[in-house]
Amino acid sequence: METTTTEPNSKKRPMTTGQRIMFIVGVLAMSAGISILGFFGCRKIWREYRKYQLMKNNPVIEIADIHIKAPILEGTGQDILAKAAGHFENTGDFGKGNYCIAGHSSVLYKEYFNNLKRAEKGMEIVLYDTEKTPYSYIISDISIVEPSDTWILDDFGDNRVTIVTCTDDGTQRLIVTGLLK
Repeated sequence: METTTTEPNSKKRPMTTGQRIMFIVGVLAMSAGISILGFFGCRKIWREYRKYQLMKNNPVIEIADIHIKAPILEGTGQDILAKAAGHFENTGDFGKGNYCIAGHSSVLYKEYFNNLKRAEKGMEIVLYDTEKTPYSYIISDISIVEPSDTWILDDFGDNRVTIVTCTDDGTQRLIVTGLLK
């Protein structure tokens, strides 16, 4: 005697209107998510490429202990600080006088000096000129000043680097000073 097995109903039921809507919404949500991730991914790649190009052709500041490495451009206008750290005009030079640098830090954006608040006395700051000659400084002072305190840009008769950035709330300035080694 032969036994017959009954196959479950293999016919697919058509999707209901609710299922179709949910499917379309899901596809649209996935597409939007992929697009957003793609946008930010491309933007990050472009920023890293631009940073690499600027560091290749310009002076660089590095504080390895707190993962800071940034190109330095001449001037401190918003157009300069939007893409690099800026050297205050008429302040020192590499290894001579008070070489003053400004840069953005922000809790909202990935800025070059975000980690500067983690600086500690004794850490090394290295400046590289356009020929990539290193100038080593040791952090000797960390302070908070008012934005109107421009005396930090003065020549103190020694060879130093002065780094200026905003505090987290933006109302004051964090100053990190290093003396030439």
